[in-house]
Amino acid sequence: MPDNLEREILKQITRRTFFKQVGYGMGGLALSSMLLESGLGARFQAQKRTDPLAPKPPHFRPKAKNIIYLFMAGAPSQLDMFDPKPMLVKYDRQECPAELLKGERFAFIKGTPKLLGSPFKFEQVGKAGHWVSELLPHFKEIADDVAVIHSLSTTQFNHAPAQLFMNTGFQIPGRPSMGSWLSYGLGSENKDLPGFVVLISGDSNPDGGKSCWSSGFLPTTYQGVEFRSQGDPVLFVSNPDGVPREIRRDTLDALHDLNDMELHNTLDPEVETRIAQYELSYRMQSSVPELMDISKESAATHDMYGTEPGKKSFANNCLLARRLVERGVRFVQLYHRGWDTHGADQASDIKHGLVKRCEETDKAAAALIKDLKQRGLLDETIVVWGGEFGRTPMNEGRGGSPFPGRDHHPHAFTMWAAGGGIKPGISFGETDELGYTVAKDAMDVHDLHATMLHLMGLDHLRLTYAFQGRNYRLTDVYGNVVPQLMS
Repeated sequence: MPDNLEREILKQITRRTFFKQVGYGMGGLALSSMLLESGLGARFQAQKRTDPLAPKPPHFRPKAKNIIYLFMAGAPSQLDMFDPKPMLVKYDRQECPAELLKGERFAFIKGTPKLLGSPFKFEQVGKAGHWVSELLPHFKEIADDVAVIHSLSTTQFNHAPAQLFMNTGFQIPGRPSMGSWLSYGLGSENKDLPGFVVLISGDSNPDGGKSCWSSGFLPTTYQGVEFRSQGDPVLFVSNPDGVPREIRRDTLDALHDLNDMELHNTLDPEVETRIAQYELSYRMQSSVPELMDISKESAATHDMYGTEPGKKSFANNCLLARRLVERGVRFVQLYHRGWDTHGADQASDIKHGLVKRCEETDKAAAALIKDLKQRGLLDETIVVWGGEFGRTPMNEGRGGSPFPGRDHHPHAFTMWAAGGGIKPGISFGETDELGYTVAKDAMDVHDLHATMLHLMGLDHLRLTYAFQGRNYRLTDVYGNVVPQLMS
């Protein structure tokens, strides 16, 4: 190269020229990124979209793959089932100490209430010596597989907001439920079933309504899908009369093309959800009837659960929950309503209403643990049992009612969990001698959520979704994993 040409080239590579060229390069990178997020680039991306419920990798190696959540809507009385208090029995029907009532808010208690001792007998069972009342004879058979948590608390003391808080981490509708977060974070292992299924038994829906299994601001493909044990298992999933499967397929293909055009024009993620849900519904027409037919289960299985095919019951739903996790459904939630034992009448007091709820659920809940264990599924499935809060150590006595009952109590209540990384046969936390407050190892709702996510391989601080200008998470602004509960 001639010296003069070399010098000319060197003169062109000035500091200004260098930054000018780098600027063009950075601008090109930014443009490429913007095109991927909107406009033409997003349309190219839409051509390559994947199933939003396809399995996704966890943050770290999980201890569990599925969760079955047995939600006792209405709040079971921990003081009559798992947390005996001899002091309550000793001072039964005497006035509650004034220091416990100062500044306290109750849902229904008025004036100075009287303490209420449990009328039921307790015994210690299992290696951990769990205290269990006579109301739960079948639970005693699984005590060594279960961790009992005595020290939970919540910020809510009325049913609807407390149920929302327990399910979504917030007391007002609009947030995603835990099942939705798990579907969003991990997807589903069965392309023919939803990632999150809801089964309901008892008097009616939970007080928190369908918001308890809503996807909130997440795409609606992640919301819970309610299955029914009578009639069509899923509403509107069957073909209308006179419409054969071939015509339904042609109709869905046409709708797919129209929705695809809409997605390219609007780039609305809800359109993508609609496409995915239509296809899932079509596949469910084949997968759901076989799933819901529990009549083919063995006589021994029906005897263990107490199931009756074709009826609406908690027992049937427990068996269905096992069948769902066998098929890879990520999160199954059972709601059984009727635990609101205020004692306003005989049907809602602890001597009748509570007894009936335990009779409806104890055998099937224990059978679920035993069935999962014998099939080798308990090691990878977490089973959680509990309500939205606890019950007071005092008698409510609403309107002078003679029937014993307890008001809502957010300060201390009991839940239990088993399987999938839960340390079996332990008792965690303690309450004071009256069962009014937590005395040891306090744990709140966000701690429970953080621990469940951790066992599923998800860091609750990293599982986020951007909405209205900030990143949200199930535990939102606080919550800690509880290592003492994990094996």
